[in-house]
Amino acid sequence: MTERPRILLLIPHLGGGGAEKVTALLARGLSCEKYDLHLGLVTQAGAAADALPPWVTIHTFGAPRVRAGALPLLRLVRLLRPQVILSGMFHLNFLVLLLRPFFPRFTRVLVRQNGTVSAALGFGDLPAYTRLLYRLLYRHADRVICQTAAMAKDLAAELSISEGRLAVLPNPLDVDEIRNSSGENPVLWTGPGPHLLAVGRLSREKGFDLLLRALVTVRERYPNADLVIAGAGPEEAALKAYCRELGLDPAVRFRGHIDHPSACFPGASAFVLSSRHEGLPNALLEAAAGGLPMVALPASQGVVDLLRGQPGTWLAADISPAALAASLLAALDVLRPGERFAHTFIDEFRIERAIQSYENLIDAVLKERKP
Repeated sequence: MTERPRILLLIPHLGGGGAEKVTALLARGLSCEKYDLHLGLVTQAGAAADALPPWVTIHTFGAPRVRAGALPLLRLVRLLRPQVILSGMFHLNFLVLLLRPFFPRFTRVLVRQNGTVSAALGFGDLPAYTRLLYRLLYRHADRVICQTAAMAKDLAAELSISEGRLAVLPNPLDVDEIRNSSGENPVLWTGPGPHLLAVGRLSREKGFDLLLRALVTVRERYPNADLVIAGAGPEEAALKAYCRELGLDPAVRFRGHIDHPSACFPGASAFVLSSRHEGLPNALLEAAAGGLPMVALPASQGVVDLLRGQPGTWLAADISPAALAASLLAALDVLRPGERFAHTFIDEFRIERAIQSYENLIDAVLKERKP
């Protein structure tokens, strides 16, 4: 019997945002008949946060931060001798590619880019040396996986990476599970609404301050409009203070991190993406799977390409509170209570199709002759 190729998936931890969910779905979905599957959790100690199938071997490092996981990671790679490593977050990608000279020669390295490089670098919240690390390290990956063609084009231009090293693969999404579970949850909201939902890490790039300012305008026409923000992060205290400053305390609830945002879908009038910059956020895709009407800022070309002209979606003209408020009002003026949309564009992200794309890529790089 031919030995199955050993695949090592890497992520800092489970139970977090979109990148963690994608990695968990890959661990669940990749064929255990074709591959010997392992999952490395660099900053997690103890049991994995998500239930994973028994054929996935889980390795937890318990490092205080990603860069402190270098030695445990190197030990694991030398022990497992995986044919393919797939890393799922940019700072972990840097670590994996820095260590690559010490890996077995036959080991292929795939890195998944979960944001638009030019926007992330231009936003100013990353260290100045990040651009240099991208340029020096990403060219040593066997493939860089992008979520959209626009992201791949941006990365090629920004880092001078050849198109042959880029792969555009959809995020896997368990559409049926989201649709089934969203019908089982109690309604979060009371009152006439409309009820707005936003999901994401409480950090500046997610633009929740823009959404709060837009909500002030929305409530001039819809005085009972309210908002649930599901997420945790460093801007929580500042956002709550801004709520008080705007007089929005009665209208806004911060729910903290929620593992399954579909729990918030029942009763929601619309999902709002207020990000200043994004790649293609899982929260948006999950909301689409749940059929929610969607109002979004043009956070990336990938978001624009996905939503432009689609029924049940409203794209703002620019990234500003005024443009977001205008799009919210345009949506709320025509939406019926509880209205939902098919969002057929989500079909390409269905887990079975996305997993097949990942398997095709893994099989292709396994067949390539090592230079």
